[in-house]
Amino acid sequence: IVELRKEYAVDIAIVVGGGNIWRGMSGAGAGMDRIQADYMGMLATVINGLALQEMLERLGVPTRVQTAIEMSEIAEPYIRRKAIRHLEKDRVVIFAGGTGNPFFTTDTAAALRAAEIDAEVLLKGTHSGIDGIYTADPKLDKTATKLDSVTYLDVLSKDLRAMDATATTLCMDNELPIVLFDLMGDNHVQRILAGDAIGTIVS
Repeated sequence: IVELRKEYAVDIAIVVGGGNIWRGMSGAGAGMDRIQADYMGMLATVINGLALQEMLERLGVPTRVQTAIEMSEIAEPYIRRKAIRHLEKDRVVIFAGGTGNPFFTTDTAAALRAAEIDAEVLLKGTHSGIDGIYTADPKLDKTATKLDSVTYLDVLSKDLRAMDATATTLCMDNELPIVLFDLMGDNHVQRILAGDAIGTIVS
């Protein structure tokens, strides 16, 4: 993020997940109420958002955290116009708390916020070692081939699992391209902005 700000004149907004702290579906599967588990997952994203803010500000990057669930003592409530204003002032905006509603994934929160702030592209970085969308799960099927580009309808109709269906449909309705890539690769975000063919483009 620091390097991106130095190299490119781009606004950066980040949607953080919380799966490393709490897997909502796992909690539900163990007998916990799904809605309660989802709210706990949203709170986990706030913890990660605050941790990311702390690290960025130590590195001199002005940052604001906005949450879908109001907790004014530690972060701003999500207000679209205020988020856009922060971006105009060259601040990194971190969106936490998901959509504020159960049953919606972080993917959907990312698609929703990207559409709301009129983003040019949604970059979905994974940390599973998968570097794009494949015809099948490459970890299970050695014949799976990587797709450099694919349509929203193909993702939905072929169940390619790039993002959940709600997020994909939201991006399709708003003509918002998605790039799914390996976040852990060397300078992948910079290379995407430079125009290199990294990951898979959904459009």
